[in-house]
Amino acid sequence: MKRLIVTLAVVTSFLSSFSQDLFVEAESFEHKGGWVVDQQFMDIMGSPYLMAHGLGVPVDDAYTEVEFPESGIYYAYVRTYNWTSPWSSKEGAGKFSLYVGNKKLDSPLGCTGTKWDWQYAGKISIKQLKTTLRLKDLTGFDGRCDAIYFVKDKNKMPPSENAELADFRRNKLNMPAEPLLAGEFDLVVVGAGVAGMCAAVSASRLGCKVALINDRPVIGGNNSSEIRVHLGGRIEVGPYKELGNLIKEFGPAKGGNAQPADYYEDQKKMDWILQEKNISLFCNYHVNAVKMEGNSINEVVAQHIESGERLSFKAPLFADCTGDGTLGYLAGADYKMGRESREEFGESTAPEVADKMVMGASVQWYSVDAGQKCSFPSFDYGVEFNDTNCEKVTMGEWTWETGMNYDMITDFERIRDYGLLVVYSNWSCLKNKLKDNDSYANRKLGWVAYVSGKRESRRLMGDYILKEDDIRRYVVHEDATASTTWSIDLHYPDPENSKNFKDKEFKSIAKQMNIYPYPIPYRCLYSRNIDNLFMAGRNISVTHVVLGTVRVMRTTGMMGEVVGMAASICKKHKVTPRYVYRDYLGELKNLMKEGTGMKGLPNNQQYNEGGTLDKKPELK
Repeated sequence: MKRLIVTLAVVTSFLSSFSQDLFVEAESFEHKGGWVVDQQFMDIMGSPYLMAHGLGVPVDDAYTEVEFPESGIYYAYVRTYNWTSPWSSKEGAGKFSLYVGNKKLDSPLGCTGTKWDWQYAGKISIKQLKTTLRLKDLTGFDGRCDAIYFVKDKNKMPPSENAELADFRRNKLNMPAEPLLAGEFDLVVVGAGVAGMCAAVSASRLGCKVALINDRPVIGGNNSSEIRVHLGGRIEVGPYKELGNLIKEFGPAKGGNAQPADYYEDQKKMDWILQEKNISLFCNYHVNAVKMEGNSINEVVAQHIESGERLSFKAPLFADCTGDGTLGYLAGADYKMGRESREEFGESTAPEVADKMVMGASVQWYSVDAGQKCSFPSFDYGVEFNDTNCEKVTMGEWTWETGMNYDMITDFERIRDYGLLVVYSNWSCLKNKLKDNDSYANRKLGWVAYVSGKRESRRLMGDYILKEDDIRRYVVHEDATASTTWSIDLHYPDPENSKNFKDKEFKSIAKQMNIYPYPIPYRCLYSRNIDNLFMAGRNISVTHVVLGTVRVMRTTGMMGEVVGMAASICKKHKVTPRYVYRDYLGELKNLMKEGTGMKGLPNNQQYNEGGTLDKKPELK
């Protein structure tokens, strides 16, 4: 069995004897240099891309070798985006140049326009067919390049609209019409955050053949070195105290948000998954299509974020652990986004009128002492920071939160970019404008996340929707599973931040309401209208209010463990998730009593149990 698929980044270009052009996907460059592959928005803008994330210092060049179809004059187009354009009409911050061989084409790129589009980069005379393309970052401020197109007819522009561009890409890259079959499995888990990891391992240890698909090179989701959020919630509580032992096996020994990368122990998590003989791990694959049979998913299709290779995965059961509910959305699962009205579920904490507000996403960051005076470029793109309104801090963690009033799916690049913009703008103010800035003279940015940590987007609806009244009145259901222990922790724009940045807030506050540990009904962990779809994580079947307690990662990990158990029961009896509740609930309860984690390991991860527990309410 292939335990781990790693597709080497090769230049994705197609040369045709019938075409006098050359198309190159930037994310497939063989040598990335200091550029990073960003796939977070490929469903919206059509592709992953390379980004020069240098924290204000130009990164090393990305380069790759290509071969032109024939010699002659070519006109070059680069698909790029001026990411500061939503806030400023100035020439953008993300400037870069394109070199063909040793010749620099028209420069700079990436600093004009207001959307992802093709920018003319100039003409080049090609004499030697084999040559090198090179992207040179000019600023260190997140310049981005999606693709490069060389054509002999200057008027032969590539399409800009996503649907036409997708067809153009497939044609130019000579992609197979149908994806390659990765294999047939008992369970396909999409998303390898803590919930997905636990779902995969739980099912694996109970005899299921599992595919675990993750769209980043590292696993762990918000608890990875890419986002750096600590594990929250408690284990060893509630009716099934053995649930959560899995987390003891891989959980980092250290805690805290926005800490050095090694605190999050990425390799420990990877080794933990790779030791499971029944799991095939597919890193760097993003699920972006499904094939249905009636109300069931027959297979999912995933695209490699560098090579573009597409693979299909077939199984009788699937688990959506993406956070965004991506798989469920593709399959047509019922879902909700935003806040329900107070009347809809009788929730006293809900607003009187339903709206689209969600909890935001955080771009965390920290600075380090450089040991000597160091500079930072002036960064001023439409959001004014000064002595009176700047944040006089050396790091920012969860409270640096943006996007609450935007769509966390379709507007997510803007949301993440605003997070970057305010970090750089504030730091520039501290370094360059603040009158009394001696405490910042020797400090430089040490880390700024470019993978943003989301709290809320789609919630997939199950046979039961958990609501505030269930938790406050302790209405325990017969299908109780893992317990949520975090307070009802809902985030809102920080009023103090709003005073200075009205409608451009970037700080949040948390309003917390104590709870008593509450077991989540199993019926919240599978879709009500897609017959073979489980879910675990922040996308389960709850209201916005209840999401405030279930969304932390020790809790989502236990959800995943229960989903893995239920999947094994489905396999054993050849049924779909709903029938575990109807016919085999006793069997699930027996598995939850035992757990699938190793027994006897110390629960040494008390650093962030979090939340404040209330006294036990009167049983209802």
